[in-house]
Amino acid sequence: MQTLKLGISPCPNDTFIFAALVKNLFDTKGLTIQTTLADVEELNSKALTGELDVVKISVAQYPRIAENYALLRCGGALGYGCGPIVVARPDRDATAPSQTVALPGAMTTAALLTELCGKFPGPRMILRYDEVMPAVVERRADLGVIIHEGRFTYMNSGLEKIFDLGAWWEKEKGLPIPLGAIAIRRDRIPQVKLVEELIRTSLDRAHKDPGTIWTFILDHAQEMSETVIREHIKTFVNDFSHDVGNAAPAVTELVETAAKAAGIALPDKPIFAS
Repeated sequence: MQTLKLGISPCPNDTFIFAALVKNLFDTKGLTIQTTLADVEELNSKALTGELDVVKISVAQYPRIAENYALLRCGGALGYGCGPIVVARPDRDATAPSQTVALPGAMTTAALLTELCGKFPGPRMILRYDEVMPAVVERRADLGVIIHEGRFTYMNSGLEKIFDLGAWWEKEKGLPIPLGAIAIRRDRIPQVKLVEELIRTSLDRAHKDPGTIWTFILDHAQEMSETVIREHIKTFVNDFSHDVGNAAPAVTELVETAAKAAGIALPDKPIFAS
Protein backbone atom coordinates (compact mmCIF):
# COMPACT_ATOMS: atom_id res chain seq x y z
CA MET A 1 0.00 0.00 0.00
CA GLN A 2 1.14 3.54 -0.75
CA THR A 3 1.45 6.04 2.11
CA LEU A 4 -0.25 9.44 2.03
CA LYS A 5 1.16 11.93 4.54
CA LEU A 6 -1.77 14.04 5.74
CA GLY A 7 -1.63 17.13 7.94
CA ILE A 8 -4.74 18.57 9.61
CA SER A 9 -5.43 20.69 12.67
CA PRO A 10 -6.99 19.35 15.87
CA CYS A 11 -9.88 21.81 15.52
CA PRO A 12 -13.34 20.19 15.48
CA ASN A 13 -14.10 21.10 11.87
CA ASP A 14 -10.98 19.25 10.68
CA THR A 15 -11.39 16.27 12.98
CA PHE A 16 -15.07 16.01 12.03
CA ILE A 17 -14.27 15.98 8.31
CA PHE A 18 -11.25 13.68 8.46
CA ALA A 19 -11.95 11.40 11.43
CA ALA A 20 -13.37 8.47 9.48
CA LEU A 21 -10.43 8.62 7.07
CA VAL A 22 -7.82 8.94 9.80
CA LYS A 23 -9.42 6.16 11.85
CA ASN A 24 -9.57 3.88 8.79
CA LEU A 25 -13.32 3.37 9.08
CA PHE A 26 -13.73 2.62 5.37
CA ASP A 27 -11.77 1.26 2.45
CA THR A 28 -9.02 3.74 1.50
CA LYS A 29 -8.42 1.97 -1.81
CA GLY A 30 -4.74 1.25 -1.50
CA LEU A 31 -3.65 4.29 0.52
CA THR A 32 -2.26 4.14 4.04
CA ILE A 33 -2.97 7.45 5.78
CA GLN A 34 -0.16 8.77 7.98
CA THR A 35 -1.57 11.72 9.92
CA THR A 36 0.05 14.73 11.56
CA LEU A 37 -2.15 16.92 13.76
CA ALA A 38 -0.84 20.43 14.39
CA ASP A 39 -1.96 24.05 14.71
CA VAL A 40 -2.65 25.57 11.31
CA GLU A 41 0.31 27.95 11.60
CA GLU A 42 2.60 24.95 12.11
CA LEU A 43 0.95 23.29 9.11
CA ASN A 44 1.56 26.47 7.10
CA SER A 45 5.24 26.10 7.93
CA LYS A 46 5.30 22.41 7.04
CA ALA A 47 3.77 23.22 3.67
CA LEU A 48 6.77 25.45 2.96
CA THR A 49 9.05 22.42 3.26
CA GLY A 50 6.80 20.12 1.21
CA GLU A 51 7.04 17.36 3.80
CA LEU A 52 3.30 16.55 3.71
CA ASP A 53 1.44 15.19 0.70
CA VAL A 54 -1.91 16.68 1.67
CA VAL A 55 -2.10 19.50 4.21
CA LYS A 56 -4.56 21.95 5.69
CA ILE A 57 -3.32 25.51 5.16
CA SER A 58 -4.50 29.06 5.60
CA VAL A 59 -5.66 30.28 2.19
CA ALA A 60 -3.51 33.38 2.71
CA GLN A 61 -0.45 31.11 2.81
CA TYR A 62 -1.11 29.54 -0.56
CA PRO A 63 0.92 31.98 -2.74
CA ARG A 64 4.07 30.92 -0.86
CA ILE A 65 3.54 27.25 -1.70
CA ALA A 66 1.78 27.51 -5.07
CA GLU A 67 4.80 26.26 -7.00
CA ASN A 68 4.63 22.89 -5.25
CA TYR A 69 0.99 22.55 -4.17
CA ALA A 70 -2.50 22.88 -5.65
CA LEU A 71 -5.77 23.13 -3.75
CA LEU A 72 -8.45 20.50 -3.40
CA ARG A 73 -12.11 21.36 -3.91
CA CYS A 74 -13.19 19.78 -0.64
CA GLY A 75 -12.27 19.63 3.03
CA GLY A 76 -11.65 23.35 3.57
CA ALA A 77 -13.26 26.10 5.64
CA LEU A 78 -15.14 28.69 3.61
CA GLY A 79 -18.41 30.46 4.15
CA TYR A 80 -20.38 33.41 5.40
CA GLY A 81 -20.41 34.62 8.98
CA CYS A 82 -17.40 32.56 10.01
CA GLY A 83 -14.46 34.95 9.66
CA PRO A 84 -12.00 36.17 12.29
CA ILE A 85 -13.10 38.86 14.73
CA VAL A 86 -11.22 41.51 16.67
CA VAL A 87 -11.84 41.63 20.41
CA ALA A 88 -10.79 43.95 23.22
CA ARG A 89 -11.29 44.57 26.91
CA PRO A 90 -14.30 46.80 27.64
CA ASP A 91 -12.08 49.18 29.63
CA ARG A 92 -9.39 49.69 26.99
CA ASP A 93 -8.56 53.24 25.92
CA ALA A 94 -9.85 53.26 22.35
CA THR A 95 -8.27 56.68 21.77
CA ALA A 96 -4.72 55.52 22.51
CA PRO A 97 -2.54 56.28 19.46
CA SER A 98 -0.85 52.88 19.31
CA GLN A 99 -2.73 49.67 20.11
CA THR A 100 -0.88 46.36 20.17
CA VAL A 101 -2.67 43.70 18.11
CA ALA A 102 -2.26 40.01 18.97
CA LEU A 103 -2.44 37.87 15.83
CA PRO A 104 -3.03 34.08 15.61
CA GLY A 105 0.12 33.42 13.58
CA ALA A 106 1.85 35.48 10.91
CA MET A 107 0.79 33.37 7.93
CA THR A 108 -2.91 32.95 8.72
CA THR A 109 -5.80 34.37 6.75
CA ALA A 110 -6.74 36.28 9.91
CA ALA A 111 -3.38 38.08 9.86
CA LEU A 112 -3.81 38.98 6.19
CA LEU A 113 -7.32 40.36 6.74
CA THR A 114 -6.05 42.48 9.64
CA GLU A 115 -3.52 44.10 7.33
CA LEU A 116 -5.94 44.50 4.43
CA CYS A 117 -8.69 46.22 6.37
CA GLY A 118 -6.27 48.98 7.46
CA LYS A 119 -8.11 49.74 10.69
CA PHE A 120 -5.56 48.46 13.19
CA PRO A 121 -2.09 49.92 12.48
CA GLY A 122 -0.48 49.26 15.87
CA PRO A 123 2.40 46.91 16.72
CA ARG A 124 1.85 43.18 16.09
CA MET A 125 2.25 40.37 18.58
CA ILE A 126 2.44 36.96 16.90
CA LEU A 127 1.00 34.17 19.02
CA ARG A 128 -0.55 30.73 18.68
CA TYR A 129 -4.30 31.12 18.18
CA ASP A 130 -5.21 29.92 21.69
CA GLU A 131 -2.79 32.41 23.27
CA VAL A 132 -4.46 35.48 21.78
CA MET A 133 -7.34 35.94 24.21
CA PRO A 134 -5.18 35.44 27.33
CA ALA A 135 -2.80 38.11 26.00
CA VAL A 136 -5.68 40.57 25.76
CA VAL A 137 -7.17 39.63 29.13
CA GLU A 138 -3.76 39.96 30.79
CA ARG A 139 -3.20 43.38 29.15
CA ARG A 140 -0.17 42.27 27.16
CA ALA A 141 -2.08 43.21 24.02
CA ASP A 142 -4.81 45.79 23.47
CA LEU A 143 -6.59 43.95 20.70
CA GLY A 144 -6.83 40.31 19.72
CA VAL A 145 -7.73 38.70 16.41
CA ILE A 146 -9.48 35.46 17.26
CA ILE A 147 -10.31 32.42 15.16
CA HIS A 148 -11.67 28.91 15.66
CA GLU A 149 -13.63 28.42 18.88
CA GLY A 150 -12.62 31.83 20.18
CA ARG A 151 -15.51 33.43 18.31
CA PHE A 152 -17.90 31.43 20.55
CA THR A 153 -16.12 31.95 23.88
CA TYR A 154 -14.55 35.43 23.97
CA MET A 155 -17.42 36.86 26.04
CA ASN A 156 -16.68 34.29 28.76
CA SER A 157 -13.29 36.00 29.16
CA GLY A 158 -14.93 39.41 29.63
CA LEU A 159 -13.98 40.59 26.13
CA GLU A 160 -16.11 42.36 23.54
CA LYS A 161 -16.17 42.23 19.77
CA ILE A 162 -15.16 45.48 18.14
CA PHE A 163 -14.79 44.42 14.50
CA ASP A 164 -15.69 41.47 12.28
CA LEU A 165 -12.97 40.89 9.68
CA GLY A 166 -14.96 38.24 7.85
CA ALA A 167 -17.99 40.53 7.50
CA TRP A 168 -15.65 43.28 6.23
CA TRP A 169 -14.31 40.97 3.51
CA GLU A 170 -17.81 39.82 2.54
CA LYS A 171 -18.97 43.44 2.19
CA GLU A 172 -15.87 44.56 0.30
CA LYS A 173 -15.77 41.63 -2.12
CA GLY A 174 -19.34 40.36 -2.20
CA LEU A 175 -17.90 36.89 -1.65
CA PRO A 176 -17.73 34.33 1.16
CA ILE A 177 -14.55 34.31 3.20
CA PRO A 178 -12.09 31.46 2.46
CA LEU A 179 -10.25 30.69 5.68
CA GLY A 180 -8.55 27.33 5.23
CA ALA A 181 -8.05 24.95 2.33
CA ILE A 182 -6.62 21.50 1.74
CA ALA A 183 -3.51 21.53 -0.45
CA ILE A 184 -2.08 18.56 -2.32
CA ARG A 185 1.53 18.36 -3.48
CA ARG A 186 1.65 18.65 -7.25
CA ASP A 187 3.51 15.38 -7.62
CA ARG A 188 0.47 13.66 -6.05
CA ILE A 189 -2.05 15.30 -8.39
CA PRO A 190 -2.45 12.06 -10.39
CA GLN A 191 -4.21 10.75 -7.26
CA VAL A 192 -6.37 13.83 -6.71
CA LYS A 193 -9.67 12.20 -7.67
CA LEU A 194 -9.04 9.39 -5.19
CA VAL A 195 -7.97 11.80 -2.43
CA GLU A 196 -11.03 14.00 -2.92
CA GLU A 197 -13.26 10.91 -2.98
CA LEU A 198 -11.78 9.73 0.33
CA ILE A 199 -12.26 13.14 1.98
CA ARG A 200 -15.88 13.36 0.82
CA THR A 201 -16.54 9.80 1.95
CA SER A 202 -15.08 10.65 5.36
CA LEU A 203 -17.27 13.76 5.61
CA ASP A 204 -20.37 11.84 4.56
CA ARG A 205 -19.63 9.19 7.19
CA ALA A 206 -19.33 11.91 9.84
CA HIS A 207 -22.72 13.35 8.94
CA LYS A 208 -24.41 9.95 8.83
CA ASP A 209 -22.89 8.45 11.97
CA PRO A 210 -21.17 11.10 14.14
CA GLY A 211 -21.20 8.74 17.12
CA THR A 212 -18.41 6.65 15.61
CA ILE A 213 -16.05 9.64 15.47
CA TRP A 214 -17.15 11.75 18.43
CA THR A 215 -14.51 10.42 20.83
CA PHE A 216 -11.81 11.28 18.28
CA ILE A 217 -13.15 14.84 18.04
CA LEU A 218 -13.32 15.21 21.84
CA ASP A 219 -9.83 13.83 22.33
CA HIS A 220 -8.36 16.59 20.17
CA ALA A 221 -10.63 19.47 21.16
CA GLN A 222 -8.58 20.40 24.22
CA GLU A 223 -10.83 22.06 26.82
CA MET A 224 -13.81 22.94 24.65
CA SER A 225 -17.26 22.09 25.92
CA GLU A 226 -19.41 19.85 23.75
CA THR A 227 -21.73 22.80 23.13
CA VAL A 228 -18.85 24.85 21.70
CA ILE A 229 -17.61 21.87 19.68
CA ARG A 230 -21.01 21.40 18.07
CA GLU A 231 -21.30 25.13 17.33
CA HIS A 232 -17.80 25.09 15.87
CA ILE A 233 -18.67 22.24 13.51
CA LYS A 234 -21.99 23.84 12.56
CA THR A 235 -20.22 27.10 11.68
CA PHE A 236 -17.18 25.82 9.79
CA VAL A 237 -18.46 22.62 8.15
CA ASN A 238 -20.95 23.37 5.39
CA ASP A 239 -21.77 22.56 1.78
CA PHE A 240 -18.50 24.19 0.67
CA SER A 241 -16.64 21.62 2.77
CA HIS A 242 -17.96 18.94 0.42
CA ASP A 243 -17.26 20.94 -2.72
CA VAL A 244 -16.17 24.55 -3.14
CA GLY A 245 -18.45 24.72 -6.17
CA ASN A 246 -19.41 28.21 -7.30
CA ALA A 247 -17.42 29.74 -4.43
CA ALA A 248 -14.13 28.91 -6.18
CA PRO A 249 -13.80 32.57 -7.31
CA ALA A 250 -13.72 33.58 -3.63
CA VAL A 251 -10.66 31.38 -3.12
CA THR A 252 -8.99 32.75 -6.24
CA GLU A 253 -9.71 36.33 -5.13
CA LEU A 254 -8.14 35.83 -1.72
CA VAL A 255 -5.13 33.98 -3.17
CA GLU A 256 -4.48 36.78 -5.66
CA THR A 257 -4.99 39.42 -2.96
CA ALA A 258 -2.58 37.61 -0.63
CA ALA A 259 0.01 37.29 -3.40
CA LYS A 260 -0.20 41.00 -4.18
CA ALA A 261 0.07 41.95 -0.50
CA ALA A 262 3.16 39.75 -0.10
CA GLY A 263 4.75 40.82 -3.39
CA ILE A 264 4.69 37.24 -4.68
CA ALA A 265 4.23 36.36 -8.35
CA LEU A 266 1.95 33.35 -8.66
CA PRO A 267 3.25 30.58 -10.93
CA ASP A 268 1.51 29.90 -14.22
CA LYS A 269 -0.14 26.81 -12.79
CA PRO A 270 -3.77 26.05 -11.87
CA ILE A 271 -4.73 26.93 -8.29
CA PHE A 272 -7.07 23.95 -8.05
CA ALA A 273 -5.86 20.41 -8.64
CA SER A 274 -9.12 19.27 -10.24
